[in-house]
Amino acid sequence: MAVDVLIEVKKAGIWYPQVQGGTLKERFINLRRFTRKKWVLRDVSLSVRRKERIVIIGRNGSGKTTLLRLMGGILAPDEGEVKIRGRVTSVIELGLGFHPYLTGRENIFLYGAILGFTKKEIENVYDEIVDFSELHDYINAPLYTYSSGMKLRLAFSIAFSLTPDVFLGDEIYAVADLPFQEKSRKKLLELHERGTAYVGVTHEIHLLFKEEWDRAIWIDDGRIRMEGPAPEVAEAYKKEVLR
Repeated sequence: MAVDVLIEVKKAGIWYPQVQGGTLKERFINLRRFTRKKWVLRDVSLSVRRKERIVIIGRNGSGKTTLLRLMGGILAPDEGEVKIRGRVTSVIELGLGFHPYLTGRENIFLYGAILGFTKKEIENVYDEIVDFSELHDYINAPLYTYSSGMKLRLAFSIAFSLTPDVFLGDEIYAVADLPFQEKSRKKLLELHERGTAYVGVTHEIHLLFKEEWDRAIWIDDGRIRMEGPAPEVAEAYKKEVLR
């Protein structure tokens, strides 16, 4: 894998078992007979290079978030392979990596450790994380007292402040309120200038006509339907969903 390639996915696939037919008793006795593979992703190949900005689009249930999880090492492929070079941070699923009975402060260190950073590295950016999240008054409160928006603020703040090689985000432009969305957008641009690659999922198709994306990937029924300049992929996708 070339030095500037941070994530490489080769002919990867993920499937979930789907039990069909037979009585409930028969299914338990002979799962192999009544189980078939339901492919969520199949034959997916792509790479993420340093400083690239990639957006993934597709219908609900097409496999977009599963692909992010695969690229982040959260899921392992059932076929093919995924190679990850460098540090990857992700905000894909609300609450993933957090513990509800730990305080915001304790969750910063827990989440940072899960992402592969040392205690010292987290301590060095702790104040930056709290400042960015704007949760000073709640940082010593248990996480179960946080609203969904507060949890998202904390997760994004940790992921941003640790300066990853690759940042994976699901619907980043829908995070929290508008001021925090704008602050997150500016932070992503800052990270990009430092060399961070960004891979995001969005349903906001109009955003793909902006020049901030290097390319777009259209996922359809678990496979890559189209890949290329974001405006071209967005136009093709719009024609498909509106016809």
